[in-house]
Amino acid sequence: MAHTPPHDPTEVAPAQRLRDALAQLTAADGGAAPTAKALCELAGVSRNALYRYHPDILIELHRLQHRRRRTSGPSALALEQLRADNRSLHHQVAMIAALVDHYFCAWQESQTLLERRERELAELRRHVKPKLVSIQHK
Repeated sequence: MAHTPPHDPTEVAPAQRLRDALAQLTAADGGAAPTAKALCELAGVSRNALYRYHPDILIELHRLQHRRRRTSGPSALALEQLRADNRSLHHQVAMIAALVDHYFCAWQESQTLLERRERELAELRRHVKPKLVSIQHK
């Protein structure tokens, strides 16, 4: 049986080299999220080729970056706390806006009712003849 020489890495399809490099980056327990540059250097593929011909691998790289950013250290915990605070503040702003709308509608309704009552009172005053009443004591 003839001995076969090891395969030249450039003979492997670029998509497979990118997948293999992405698997290596995924397995690596580094703190920083991997970059497109690191992926391309490891796979021996140009960044242009990654962006143009391998969008599925790029999507996987972005997912890996997102997972690494989300789970890396105390800054991730602080960021998650800030996001939770932000969600809470958005909820409070929405509730305050609802209250403002409620009170504004109530004010408009009261204003309309007051204007109607003032018109009714003015109409009554026009129809009533004033009577003079003496306030002298006899």
